Amino acid sequence: MTRAVVFAYSEVGYRCLGALVNAGVDVTWVVTHRDDPQELRWYRSVAELAASCRLRVAEYETLSAAECLRALRGIAPDFLFSFYFRRMLAPALLATARSGALNMHGSLLPSYRGRAPVNWAIANGESRTGASLHYMVEKPDAGDLVDQEGVDIGVDDTALDVSVKVAAAAEAVMRRSLPRLITGDAGRRPLDLARGSYCRARTPADGEINAGARAWDIHNLVRAVAPPFPGAYADLGKLRLQLLGSRWCNEPAAAPDSAPRLYCENGRFFLDCTDRRRLHITSAAIDSEPLDAGTFNRRFGELVLPLPAQLASAPT
Repeated sequence: MTRAVVFAYSEVGYRCLGALVNAGVDVTWVVTHRDDPQELRWYRSVAELAASCRLRVAEYETLSAAECLRALRGIAPDFLFSFYFRRMLAPALLATARSGALNMHGSLLPSYRGRAPVNWAIANGESRTGASLHYMVEKPDAGDLVDQEGVDIGVDDTALDVSVKVAAAAEAVMRRSLPRLITGDAGRRPLDLARGSYCRARTPADGEINAGARAWDIHNLVRAVAPPFPGAYADLGKLRLQLLGSRWCNEPAAAPDSAPRLYCENGRFFLDCTDRRRLHITSAAIDSEPLDAGTFNRRFGELVLPLPAQLASAPT
């Protein structure tokens, strides 16, 4: 029986671990992450799945590097898999897998190597991404490709929407590739890293809105960081405006000038942008308090970005 050790987290981790178990792979050890209480978890729990399958499971945060290496050497797995695990695995760990160490990445490699590939792809206005299974080497997301599957990014898709699509694609890739990996017939091809791109980790500060940006670019930012991610925002005087959802209406701005402004029209929010196009804003908040049209009209009438000083002290 094929023996595997799995490092996994998030929905991709849940689905791919399930694919291994369903295929009859002997998953000897599962290493996952302790949930962050500050993070709004939208995905299913790898730890809970492992426990329900009576698999040995550990939290990465409780292990020392020496303990992890010693355990892997004792297991001597055929394969080591990393499914959306949030830490790089040292070369010594990868070397314990007799038939190879493989990672499932959330993009169509070699594009969007690195961190937060789904969020970056949406922020950059891409229309397609996917899931890629590749061999791990010391450099992140640089090893030979085994298989990948693409998914479309709809014009109004959020990072959550696309993450769910990518997780389904990752499971399909895993189910398709696993039999060939076990028999040694999977094949592999080097990635052309000169063609690709590399992404750094995102922080909440990356959600700051550039008020001078085009409507399309602001729309891409809003949906790239929409909840359960931290959200797009603009600091307006002492207030923080959060744009938490948008729809691409591709309509001309209501105002003849190019000043970016948020306003209500027939009970709906719109943001006029500097390219004289407007966005339909489907969800907004001020200082984390949900904003409805009635409250907005009573308090502001409209908001111009950046906010004039006299409105910063507007009564509530």
